[in-house]
Amino acid sequence: MATFIDKAKIKVISGRGGNGCVAWRREKFVDKGGPAGGDGGHGGDVYFVADENLSTLLDFTYKSVFRAQDGENGKNKNMHGQAGKDLYLKVPVGVVVRDLKTQKIVADLNEHEKKVLIAQGGRGGRGNARFATAQKRSPQFCEPGEAPVERELELELKLIADVGLLGMPNAGKSSFISAISSARPKIADYPFTTLVPNLGVVKKPDGDGFVVADIPGLIEGASEGVGLGYEFLRHVQRCRFFVHIVDMNEQNPLENYLKINNELKKYDEELVGRHQVLVLNKADIVDEDKIVDLVAKFKAYDDDLFVISAATKDGVKELLNHLYELVKQIPSHPPVVDVEEDTEFNNNDDSQYFVTKLNKNTFAVQGGKLKRLVNVTDIKNIQQMRRLSNIMDSMGIWAELKSMGIQNEDTVVVEGVEMIYTDEYYFD
Repeated sequence: MATFIDKAKIKVISGRGGNGCVAWRREKFVDKGGPAGGDGGHGGDVYFVADENLSTLLDFTYKSVFRAQDGENGKNKNMHGQAGKDLYLKVPVGVVVRDLKTQKIVADLNEHEKKVLIAQGGRGGRGNARFATAQKRSPQFCEPGEAPVERELELELKLIADVGLLGMPNAGKSSFISAISSARPKIADYPFTTLVPNLGVVKKPDGDGFVVADIPGLIEGASEGVGLGYEFLRHVQRCRFFVHIVDMNEQNPLENYLKINNELKKYDEELVGRHQVLVLNKADIVDEDKIVDLVAKFKAYDDDLFVISAATKDGVKELLNHLYELVKQIPSHPPVVDVEEDTEFNNNDDSQYFVTKLNKNTFAVQGGKLKRLVNVTDIKNIQQMRRLSNIMDSMGIWAELKSMGIQNEDTVVVEGVEMIYTDEYYFD
């Protein structure tokens, strides 16, 4: 049996943008020549893709760092660098992706072939041919490629099943799922036989089917980490409805039933409101009087009640027909997570900026567009720094700093790059 892994922590790195090129035309019959440096290629993006053929996160256990291809540097003769190849990481349907730095949920891969961009590749730097103007015909600089995006992520698999099986250990969930599907979980007469969730596909007479999930190890205190239930309670969150299996041969079946529902409520109150089919199991080893007594007691809690024996399959067919109808009637449960758009990593076109005064002589300027510009500016090149200053002037940043009382020799921190302000930065 394959190892079941439903959580993983990984690091993804998009491709770095290729550097632009500084080059010149020197052909014999080309009048005056001119700049001929090509652009760098864009770095590769990183995507997650949901694949229904995968069932665990095992592939992310032995490898935890995934990197897209870098873009190639620009070349002479106006030749652009090749873009880096995008990286597509396949994950099981039902995976939720959380950014560990921001603690935001950034993707919910709840449909087959759903694709989500998780780390955008760096832009390629422009070659010096891009900066030639009628006034400046010989630009001596180019742009470096934009830095890659690095993200540390947590992947959490929440199984997508139509029906979730609830019940105490040894209630007969594994026997039931093996009786109605082709799943063959381990069955034994001791608690916690099932150590991982089992999925079974139940075929309908018309050829269609639905998926049943056997959630292991639910006991009292599961919502607080007791037993195995806490680790697997997340797998019941997407089910349409539940089949709650109760072992009638236990000393107090009703108490066990109430304990499980109480754990569901503690974990997520919404779960208790979902429809439950109550199944009293092991009718083959319980006498008739006790069955009649238990049915009367449980009717006070749930009218949707069946008495079966999963071992002998007595009553299973009638229950299965009922489940067919419920799957038709009860719609798929909507996603249980709110995906937050994380523009910090994937949006480089924000034209807004923010100017703040940190102290008497220090000002800070931040904004999405400025961050991108700083990333593609060689701070050792005076021409590139002059270009950055001109762009800041056109955005109105120097004028705003002037209105805030900036003086000569004050420090301006632009997205982490320190600049010493002088009047030459400000253009009237």
